[in-house]
Amino acid sequence: MCQWDGCDKTAVHRAPVGRNAEGEYFMFCFEHVKEYNKGYNYFSGLSDTEIARYQKEAVTGHRPTWTVGVNKSARNGPTQSQMRSGTAGAQARMRDPFGFFNEARARQARHEPRLRKLKTLEAKAFETLGLAASATTADIKAAYKELVKKHHPDANGGDRGSEDRFRAVIQAYQLLKQAGFC
Repeated sequence: MCQWDGCDKTAVHRAPVGRNAEGEYFMFCFEHVKEYNKGYNYFSGLSDTEIARYQKEAVTGHRPTWTVGVNKSARNGPTQSQMRSGTAGAQARMRDPFGFFNEARARQARHEPRLRKLKTLEAKAFETLGLAASATTADIKAAYKELVKKHHPDANGGDRGSEDRFRAVIQAYQLLKQAGFC
């Protein structure tokens, strides 16, 4: 039977009881469930701040969240750059009984000279900057800065020859940067 006062019709439609009564329903006939739903307000009795808080918590499904670096695992975990490159998790889980990977990291730390053969454009870029192929990242950057200051149009009064050299230096540095030399 319909739970609406004074109704004797068969109740086949459920309507929620209200907030803090999840899973409980009134049973109404079609006419009365429409009437009940028109006036139903889940937030009745709450202040505006309580409604805003509820809506904010609904974004995360009413589950607790933490800011980055607050929870213990974030404090001791990998950095953002390691997370993006995927190296942090792999190194933490990987066993290296023979020290192969530690050796590779040590070689990188010592800045050993590059082992691959230079491509033609890369060799020309090193020549443009006046450097040997075994130059380090610091050497490349220092030569670039020095040449840019020397050949900048503002420093040479708009000399066309200097402008062309300036463009060549910039292109050479960009090529080396894209190739991974700096």
